[in-house]
Amino acid sequence: MLEWLNAHIAYWHWLVLGLLLVTAEIFVSGFILFWFGLSALAIGLLLLGVSMPITVQLLLWAALSLGLVVFWHKKMQPKWKDRTTSGMAFEALTGQVGSVIESNSGKSRGRLRFPAPVLGEDEWTFICNAEVSIGDRVRVQDISGNTLVVTPH
Repeated sequence: MLEWLNAHIAYWHWLVLGLLLVTAEIFVSGFILFWFGLSALAIGLLLLGVSMPITVQLLLWAALSLGLVVFWHKKMQPKWKDRTTSGMAFEALTGQVGSVIESNSGKSRGRLRFPAPVLGEDEWTFICNAEVSIGDRVRVQDISGNTLVVTPH
């Protein structure tokens, strides 16, 4: 059976597989399929100049894929800064100044609007120890869950 399979595997099969795997990475989290796709592309390019049996192709592809995945997880990934941590919200929001659009008078919370969206939102719920009126400017001091803790500016 391998002889029949070997006769029908060409370099472009590997190139197509590689492109499909790299493209599939868009839909899958984890950044794993990319390395398998990159390995398939490398095997396809290697087959342009060197003829080899399918078993050797598969072994090379598996070894290269495994090597790239290990290299990624051990050497490259730890150097990338994780931008999904919750600390990013604190750093982006503290110190920002916004205008009150819904007063906290008589209640514990109000709403404010920033001149430009912060973390994708321009309106936020806030808590303030002092009463503030619509139009007052407030500065973000802290974050409590999804609510900003502000002081009058």
